[in-house]
Amino acid sequence: MHLEMSADDLAFRDEVRAFLDEKLSDDLRDATRLNSGVFAEFDISQRWYKILHEKGWIAPTWPAEYGGPSWTPMQRYIYDSEAGKAGTPTVYLMGLTLVAPVIMQFGTDEQKAYYLPRILSGEDIWCQGYSEPGSGSDLASLQTRAVRDGDEYVINGSKIWTTGAQHADWIFCLVRTAEGEKRQEGISFVLFDMKTPGIMVEPIITLAGDHEVNQVFFDDVRVPVANRLGEENDGWTVAKYLLEFERGGSAYAAMVDASLAKLRDIVEAEPVGGGVLSDDPAFALKLAAAEIKQQAAEYTEHRTIAEIVERGRPGPASSIMKVLGSETNQWMTELMVEAVHYYGAAYQPEARVPGNNIEPIGPRHAVPAVPKFLNFRASSIYGGSNEIQRNIVAKQVLGL
Repeated sequence: MHLEMSADDLAFRDEVRAFLDEKLSDDLRDATRLNSGVFAEFDISQRWYKILHEKGWIAPTWPAEYGGPSWTPMQRYIYDSEAGKAGTPTVYLMGLTLVAPVIMQFGTDEQKAYYLPRILSGEDIWCQGYSEPGSGSDLASLQTRAVRDGDEYVINGSKIWTTGAQHADWIFCLVRTAEGEKRQEGISFVLFDMKTPGIMVEPIITLAGDHEVNQVFFDDVRVPVANRLGEENDGWTVAKYLLEFERGGSAYAAMVDASLAKLRDIVEAEPVGGGVLSDDPAFALKLAAAEIKQQAAEYTEHRTIAEIVERGRPGPASSIMKVLGSETNQWMTELMVEAVHYYGAAYQPEARVPGNNIEPIGPRHAVPAVPKFLNFRASSIYGGSNEIQRNIVAKQVLGL
Protein backbone atom coordinates (compact mmCIF):
# COMPACT_ATOMS: atom_id res chain seq x y z
CA MET A 1 0.00 0.00 0.00
CA HIS A 2 1.44 3.37 -1.09
CA LEU A 3 0.05 6.41 0.70
CA GLU A 4 1.95 9.08 -1.22
CA MET A 5 0.20 10.95 -4.02
CA SER A 6 1.84 11.05 -7.42
CA ALA A 7 2.27 14.27 -9.37
CA ASP A 8 -0.80 13.33 -11.42
CA ASP A 9 -2.80 12.75 -8.23
CA LEU A 10 -1.80 16.15 -6.88
CA ALA A 11 -2.78 17.81 -10.16
CA PHE A 12 -6.14 16.02 -10.03
CA ARG A 13 -6.65 17.15 -6.45
CA ASP A 14 -6.10 20.75 -7.56
CA GLU A 15 -8.63 20.25 -10.37
CA VAL A 16 -11.18 18.91 -7.91
CA ARG A 17 -10.66 21.82 -5.54
CA ALA A 18 -11.07 24.34 -8.37
CA PHE A 19 -14.27 22.61 -9.51
CA LEU A 20 -15.72 22.65 -6.01
CA ASP A 21 -14.81 26.31 -5.52
CA GLU A 22 -16.63 27.18 -8.74
CA LYS A 23 -19.70 24.94 -8.60
CA LEU A 24 -20.42 24.50 -4.91
CA SER A 25 -22.52 27.59 -4.34
CA ASP A 26 -23.11 29.18 -0.97
CA ASP A 27 -26.71 27.95 -0.80
CA LEU A 28 -25.61 24.37 -1.51
CA ARG A 29 -22.95 24.61 1.19
CA ASP A 30 -25.49 26.04 3.64
CA ALA A 31 -27.99 23.29 2.85
CA THR A 32 -25.31 20.70 3.60
CA ARG A 33 -24.42 22.36 6.91
CA LEU A 34 -28.08 22.33 7.99
CA ASN A 35 -28.71 18.77 6.87
CA SER A 36 -28.96 16.15 9.60
CA GLY A 37 -29.59 13.09 7.45
CA VAL A 38 -27.44 10.74 5.43
CA PHE A 39 -28.70 12.27 2.19
CA ALA A 40 -29.38 15.88 1.30
CA GLU A 41 -32.88 17.25 0.80
CA PHE A 42 -34.07 15.68 -2.44
CA ASP A 43 -34.18 18.90 -4.48
CA ILE A 44 -30.70 19.84 -3.26
CA SER A 45 -29.47 16.32 -4.01
CA GLN A 46 -30.78 16.47 -7.56
CA ARG A 47 -29.21 19.87 -8.19
CA TRP A 48 -25.79 18.60 -7.23
CA TYR A 49 -26.39 15.39 -9.20
CA LYS A 50 -26.98 17.39 -12.38
CA ILE A 51 -23.84 19.48 -11.80
CA LEU A 52 -21.72 16.34 -11.42
CA HIS A 53 -23.38 14.70 -14.40
CA GLU A 54 -22.64 17.70 -16.62
CA LYS A 55 -19.01 17.53 -15.53
CA GLY A 56 -18.89 13.78 -16.24
CA TRP A 57 -18.07 13.01 -12.60
CA ILE A 58 -21.34 11.54 -11.32
CA ALA A 59 -20.22 7.90 -11.64
CA PRO A 60 -16.58 7.78 -10.51
CA THR A 61 -16.58 4.00 -10.01
CA TRP A 62 -18.01 3.21 -13.45
CA PRO A 63 -15.78 2.05 -16.29
CA ALA A 64 -15.54 4.27 -19.34
CA GLU A 65 -17.58 1.88 -21.51
CA TYR A 66 -20.66 2.69 -19.43
CA GLY A 67 -20.02 6.42 -19.12
CA GLY A 68 -17.65 6.61 -16.18
CA PRO A 69 -14.68 9.00 -16.03
CA SER A 70 -12.05 6.20 -15.88
CA TRP A 71 -10.73 7.44 -12.56
CA THR A 72 -8.16 5.41 -10.70
CA PRO A 73 -9.13 4.23 -7.20
CA MET A 74 -6.88 6.98 -5.79
CA GLN A 75 -8.67 9.62 -7.86
CA ARG A 76 -12.00 8.37 -6.53
CA TYR A 77 -10.66 8.66 -3.02
CA ILE A 78 -9.29 12.15 -3.67
CA TYR A 79 -12.62 13.38 -4.99
CA ASP A 80 -14.65 11.88 -2.13
CA SER A 81 -12.22 13.21 0.46
CA GLU A 82 -12.20 16.74 -0.98
CA ALA A 83 -15.98 16.70 -1.44
CA GLY A 84 -16.44 15.65 2.19
CA LYS A 85 -14.21 18.43 3.45
CA ALA A 86 -15.90 21.01 1.22
CA GLY A 87 -19.38 20.00 2.33
CA THR A 88 -21.00 18.85 -0.91
CA PRO A 89 -24.60 17.60 -0.76
CA THR A 90 -24.82 13.82 -0.52
CA VAL A 91 -26.86 12.57 -3.46
CA TYR A 92 -29.02 9.46 -3.64
CA LEU A 93 -26.53 6.92 -4.95
CA MET A 94 -28.46 3.66 -4.61
CA GLY A 95 -28.56 3.33 -8.37
CA LEU A 96 -25.04 4.52 -9.15
CA THR A 97 -23.04 2.73 -6.48
CA LEU A 98 -25.16 -0.28 -5.49
CA VAL A 99 -27.36 -1.69 -8.21
CA ALA A 100 -25.29 -0.49 -11.18
CA PRO A 101 -22.21 -2.59 -10.29
CA VAL A 102 -24.33 -5.74 -10.00
CA ILE A 103 -26.09 -4.99 -13.27
CA MET A 104 -22.65 -4.69 -14.88
CA GLN A 105 -21.58 -7.98 -13.27
CA PHE A 106 -24.71 -10.12 -13.55
CA GLY A 107 -27.02 -8.35 -16.01
CA THR A 108 -27.83 -9.39 -19.56
CA ASP A 109 -26.83 -7.15 -22.44
CA GLU A 110 -30.45 -5.99 -22.68
CA GLN A 111 -30.56 -5.12 -18.98
CA LYS A 112 -27.30 -3.19 -19.17
CA ALA A 113 -28.46 -1.27 -22.25
CA TYR A 114 -31.75 -0.28 -20.61
CA TYR A 115 -30.92 0.41 -16.98
CA LEU A 116 -27.39 1.84 -16.96
CA PRO A 117 -27.94 4.95 -19.15
CA ARG A 118 -31.06 5.84 -17.14
CA ILE A 119 -29.17 5.44 -13.87
CA LEU A 120 -26.26 7.54 -15.12
CA SER A 121 -28.44 10.43 -16.29
CA GLY A 122 -30.47 10.49 -13.09
CA GLU A 123 -33.66 9.73 -14.99
CA ASP A 124 -34.32 6.83 -12.62
CA ILE A 125 -33.91 7.04 -8.83
CA TRP A 126 -33.49 3.70 -7.06
CA CYS A 127 -34.16 2.30 -3.61
CA GLN A 128 -33.12 -0.96 -1.96
CA GLY A 129 -35.55 -3.66 -0.86
CA TYR A 130 -33.52 -5.78 1.57
CA SER A 131 -34.49 -5.49 5.26
CA GLU A 132 -37.84 -6.79 6.44
CA PRO A 133 -39.83 -6.51 9.67
CA GLY A 134 -38.44 -9.10 12.06
CA SER A 135 -35.34 -9.71 9.94
CA GLY A 136 -33.14 -6.63 10.00
CA SER A 137 -29.55 -7.55 9.21
CA ASP A 138 -30.46 -11.24 8.97
CA LEU A 139 -31.25 -11.04 5.26
CA ALA A 140 -31.39 -14.81 4.85
CA SER A 141 -34.58 -14.90 6.94
CA LEU A 142 -36.52 -12.73 4.48
CA GLN A 143 -40.13 -13.75 3.80
CA THR A 144 -41.22 -11.56 0.89
CA ARG A 145 -42.29 -14.15 -1.66
CA ALA A 146 -42.31 -14.23 -5.45
CA VAL A 147 -44.45 -16.97 -7.01
CA ARG A 148 -43.83 -17.75 -10.66
CA ASP A 149 -46.89 -17.30 -12.89
CA GLY A 150 -45.86 -17.80 -16.50
CA ASP A 151 -43.52 -14.99 -17.49
CA GLU A 152 -44.18 -13.04 -14.30
CA TYR A 153 -43.49 -13.20 -10.58
CA VAL A 154 -46.35 -12.37 -8.23
CA ILE A 155 -44.77 -10.68 -5.20
CA ASN A 156 -46.27 -10.33 -1.72
CA GLY A 157 -44.61 -9.09 1.44
CA SER A 158 -43.02 -6.03 2.95
CA LYS A 159 -39.67 -4.25 3.18
CA ILE A 160 -38.68 -1.82 5.90
CA TRP A 161 -36.14 0.97 6.45
CA THR A 162 -36.28 1.52 2.69
CA THR A 163 -34.27 4.70 2.17
CA GLY A 164 -35.62 7.10 -0.44
CA ALA A 165 -38.59 4.94 -1.45
CA GLN A 166 -40.77 8.06 -1.49
CA HIS A 167 -38.63 9.42 -4.33
CA ALA A 168 -37.66 6.20 -6.10
CA ASP A 169 -38.69 5.19 -9.61
CA TRP A 170 -37.28 1.65 -9.27
CA ILE A 171 -36.43 -0.81 -6.51
CA PHE A 172 -33.91 -3.65 -6.46
CA CYS A 173 -35.31 -6.31 -4.22
CA LEU A 174 -34.52 -9.66 -2.64
CA VAL A 175 -37.46 -12.08 -2.76
CA ARG A 176 -37.91 -15.73 -1.84
CA THR A 177 -38.63 -17.88 -4.87
CA ALA A 178 -38.10 -21.31 -3.26
CA GLU A 179 -37.33 -23.05 0.02
CA GLY A 180 -33.90 -24.63 0.43
CA GLU A 181 -31.95 -26.58 3.01
CA LYS A 182 -30.06 -23.39 3.78
CA ARG A 183 -31.86 -20.09 4.28
CA GLN A 184 -29.57 -18.43 1.72
CA GLU A 185 -30.94 -20.74 -0.96
CA GLY A 186 -34.11 -19.97 -2.86
CA ILE A 187 -33.62 -16.19 -2.94
CA SER A 188 -33.78 -14.19 -6.18
CA PHE A 189 -32.76 -10.63 -7.04
CA VAL A 190 -35.38 -8.70 -9.00
CA LEU A 191 -35.77 -5.16 -10.32
CA PHE A 192 -39.13 -3.49 -10.69
CA ASP A 193 -40.87 -0.20 -11.31
CA MET A 194 -42.20 1.52 -8.19
CA LYS A 195 -45.30 2.55 -10.16
CA THR A 196 -46.30 -1.09 -10.54
CA PRO A 197 -49.84 -1.68 -9.17
CA GLY A 198 -49.88 -3.16 -5.67
CA ILE A 199 -46.99 -1.17 -4.19
CA MET A 200 -47.67 1.09 -1.21
CA VAL A 201 -45.06 3.29 0.50
CA GLU A 202 -45.61 4.33 4.12
CA PRO A 203 -43.24 6.93 5.65
CA ILE A 204 -41.22 6.30 8.81
CA ILE A 205 -40.25 9.53 10.58
CA THR A 206 -37.04 9.11 12.55
CA LEU A 207 -36.20 10.42 16.03
CA ALA A 208 -34.41 13.29 14.29
CA GLY A 209 -37.66 14.29 12.58
CA ASP A 210 -36.38 13.26 9.15
CA HIS A 211 -38.24 11.37 6.45
CA GLU A 212 -35.51 9.27 4.89
CA VAL A 213 -36.84 5.76 5.39
CA ASN A 214 -40.09 3.98 4.70
CA GLN A 215 -41.95 0.70 4.86
CA VAL A 216 -42.92 -0.66 1.45
CA PHE A 217 -45.78 -3.14 1.01
CA PHE A 218 -46.25 -5.48 -1.96
CA ASP A 219 -49.74 -6.83 -2.66
CA ASP A 220 -49.86 -9.18 -5.69
CA VAL A 221 -47.24 -7.08 -7.48
CA ARG A 222 -46.58 -8.54 -10.93
CA VAL A 223 -42.99 -8.29 -12.14
CA PRO A 224 -41.67 -9.74 -15.42
CA VAL A 225 -39.28 -12.66 -14.96
CA ALA A 226 -37.04 -10.80 -17.41
CA ASN A 227 -36.44 -8.27 -14.60
CA ARG A 228 -34.58 -10.84 -12.54
CA LEU A 229 -30.85 -10.23 -12.17
CA GLY A 230 -28.83 -13.43 -12.21
CA GLU A 231 -30.21 -16.94 -11.99
CA GLU A 232 -33.41 -17.83 -10.16
CA ASN A 233 -32.74 -18.87 -6.55
CA ASP A 234 -29.16 -17.55 -6.77
CA GLY A 235 -29.90 -14.03 -5.58
CA TRP A 236 -27.74 -14.49 -2.50
CA THR A 237 -24.66 -14.44 -4.74
CA VAL A 238 -25.80 -11.13 -6.25
CA ALA A 239 -26.69 -9.71 -2.83
CA LYS A 240 -23.29 -10.50 -1.31
CA TYR A 241 -21.55 -8.82 -4.23
CA LEU A 242 -23.68 -5.70 -3.78
CA LEU A 243 -23.09 -5.54 -0.02
CA GLU A 244 -19.33 -5.18 -0.56
CA PHE A 245 -20.05 -1.86 -2.26
CA GLU A 246 -22.54 -0.75 0.40
CA ARG A 247 -20.22 -1.55 3.30
CA GLY A 248 -16.92 -0.44 1.83
CA GLY A 249 -15.59 2.11 -0.58
CA SER A 250 -14.92 5.74 0.10
CA ALA A 251 -18.44 6.68 1.22
CA TYR A 252 -17.69 6.10 4.90
CA ALA A 253 -14.29 7.79 4.68
CA ALA A 254 -15.92 10.82 3.05
CA MET A 255 -18.56 10.91 5.80
CA VAL A 256 -15.82 10.89 8.44
CA ASP A 257 -14.04 13.76 6.64
CA ALA A 258 -17.29 15.72 6.51
CA SER A 259 -18.02 15.09 10.19
CA LEU A 260 -14.55 16.20 11.23
CA ALA A 261 -14.84 19.36 9.12
CA LYS A 262 -18.16 20.21 10.79
CA LEU A 263 -16.76 19.48 14.23
CA ARG A 264 -13.80 21.79 13.60
CA ASP A 265 -16.12 24.56 12.42
CA ILE A 266 -18.15 24.27 15.61
CA VAL A 267 -15.22 24.26 18.05
CA GLU A 268 -13.62 27.22 16.27
CA ALA A 269 -16.87 29.20 16.51
CA GLU A 270 -18.26 28.15 19.90
CA PRO A 271 -17.35 30.84 22.49
CA VAL A 272 -15.89 29.79 25.82
CA GLY A 273 -14.77 32.40 28.32
CA GLY A 274 -12.73 34.94 26.40
CA GLY A 275 -11.87 32.57 23.56
CA VAL A 276 -13.33 29.64 21.62
CA LEU A 277 -13.86 25.99 22.48
CA SER A 278 -10.74 24.85 20.64
CA ASP A 279 -8.68 26.81 23.19
CA ASP A 280 -10.03 24.67 26.02
CA PRO A 281 -7.35 22.05 26.83
CA ALA A 282 -9.84 19.29 27.70
CA PHE A 283 -11.85 19.68 24.51
CA ALA A 284 -8.70 20.16 22.45
CA LEU A 285 -7.68 16.63 23.49
CA LYS A 286 -11.02 15.29 22.27
CA LEU A 287 -10.62 17.12 18.97
CA ALA A 288 -7.12 15.66 18.59
CA ALA A 289 -8.53 12.17 19.24
CA ALA A 290 -11.17 12.81 16.56
CA GLU A 291 -8.45 13.76 14.10
CA ILE A 292 -6.56 10.55 14.92
CA LYS A 293 -9.71 8.51 14.28
CA GLN A 294 -10.15 10.32 10.98
CA GLN A 295 -6.60 9.42 9.98
CA ALA A 296 -7.23 5.79 10.93
CA ALA A 297 -10.29 5.79 8.67
CA GLU A 298 -8.22 7.38 5.91
CA TYR A 299 -5.51 4.70 6.12
CA THR A 300 -8.15 1.97 6.23
CA GLU A 301 -9.62 3.47 3.09
CA HIS A 302 -6.21 3.31 1.44
CA ARG A 303 -6.08 -0.40 2.22
CA THR A 304 -9.51 -0.81 0.65
CA ILE A 305 -8.28 1.08 -2.42
CA ALA A 306 -5.31 -1.27 -2.66
CA GLU A 307 -7.73 -4.22 -2.55
CA ILE A 308 -9.82 -2.71 -5.35
CA VAL A 309 -6.72 -2.13 -7.47
CA GLU A 310 -5.67 -5.75 -7.02
CA ARG A 311 -9.04 -7.51 -7.20
CA GLY A 312 -11.40 -5.00 -8.81
CA ARG A 313 -13.77 -5.05 -5.80
CA PRO A 314 -13.56 -4.16 -2.08
CA GLY A 315 -13.76 -7.72 -0.74
CA PRO A 316 -14.71 -8.73 2.83
CA ALA A 317 -12.26 -6.19 4.26
CA SER A 318 -14.87 -3.57 3.32
CA SER A 319 -16.56 -4.55 6.57
CA ILE A 320 -13.63 -3.00 8.47
CA MET A 321 -14.37 0.36 6.86
CA LYS A 322 -18.05 0.04 7.63
CA VAL A 323 -17.38 -0.54 11.34
CA LEU A 324 -14.67 2.10 11.66
CA GLY A 325 -16.51 4.73 9.61
CA SER A 326 -19.88 4.35 11.28
CA GLU A 327 -18.56 4.29 14.85
CA THR A 328 -16.23 7.23 14.24
CA ASN A 329 -19.10 9.26 12.81
CA GLN A 330 -21.25 8.43 15.83
CA TRP A 331 -18.52 9.58 18.20
CA MET A 332 -17.97 12.84 16.30
CA THR A 333 -21.67 13.68 16.42
CA GLU A 334 -21.54 13.13 20.18
CA LEU A 335 -18.75 15.71 20.37
CA MET A 336 -20.83 18.13 18.29
CA VAL A 337 -23.69 17.86 20.79
CA GLU A 338 -21.26 18.35 23.68
CA ALA A 339 -19.80 21.40 21.95
CA VAL A 340 -23.12 23.22 21.45
CA HIS A 341 -24.27 22.22 25.00
CA TYR A 342 -27.76 23.52 25.92
CA TYR A 343 -28.43 25.07 22.49
CA GLY A 344 -28.75 21.52 21.17
CA ALA A 345 -31.93 21.06 23.21
CA ALA A 346 -34.00 23.44 21.07
CA TYR A 347 -36.27 21.56 18.63
CA GLN A 348 -36.41 23.71 15.51
CA PRO A 349 -36.85 21.56 12.37
CA GLU A 350 -38.03 24.56 10.37
CA ALA A 351 -34.57 26.11 10.83
CA ARG A 352 -33.05 23.11 9.02
CA VAL A 353 -35.00 23.69 5.81
CA PRO A 354 -32.65 24.85 3.02
CA GLY A 355 -33.10 28.54 2.19
CA ASN A 356 -35.10 29.36 5.32
CA ASN A 357 -35.01 32.88 6.77
CA ILE A 358 -35.70 31.85 10.37
CA GLU A 359 -33.57 33.26 13.14
CA PRO A 360 -32.45 30.15 15.04
CA ILE A 361 -32.30 29.72 18.78
CA GLY A 362 -28.58 29.88 19.46
CA PRO A 363 -25.84 29.78 16.84
CA ARG A 364 -26.68 28.45 13.39
CA HIS A 365 -24.15 25.64 13.67
CA ALA A 366 -26.07 24.24 16.67
CA VAL A 367 -29.29 23.68 14.70
CA PRO A 368 -28.46 20.26 13.16
CA ALA A 369 -26.23 18.96 15.98
CA VAL A 370 -28.74 16.85 17.93
CA PRO A 371 -30.73 15.70 14.85
CA LYS A 372 -27.47 14.52 13.25
CA PHE A 373 -26.49 12.76 16.48
CA LEU A 374 -29.85 10.96 16.50
CA ASN A 375 -29.70 10.11 12.81
CA PHE A 376 -26.25 8.56 13.09
CA ARG A 377 -27.41 6.19 15.85
CA ALA A 378 -28.58 4.00 12.96
CA SER A 379 -25.26 3.97 11.09
CA SER A 380 -23.97 0.98 13.05
CA ILE A 381 -27.13 -0.94 12.10
CA TYR A 382 -27.90 -0.20 8.46
CA GLY A 383 -25.86 -1.90 5.76
CA GLY A 384 -25.56 -4.88 8.10
CA SER A 385 -25.08 -4.29 11.83
CA ASN A 386 -21.55 -3.80 13.10
CA GLU A 387 -21.82 -7.03 15.08
CA ILE A 388 -22.31 -8.87 11.79
CA GLN A 389 -19.45 -6.92 10.21
CA ARG A 390 -17.12 -8.01 12.99
CA ASN A 391 -18.12 -11.62 12.39
CA ILE A 392 -17.33 -11.21 8.68
CA VAL A 393 -13.91 -9.76 9.51
CA ALA A 394 -13.22 -12.55 11.99
CA LYS A 395 -14.14 -15.33 9.56
CA GLN A 396 -13.21 -14.03 6.12
CA VAL A 397 -10.36 -11.61 6.86
CA LEU A 398 -8.68 -13.03 9.96
CA GLY A 399 -9.62 -16.68 9.33
CA LEU A 400 -10.78 -17.25 12.91
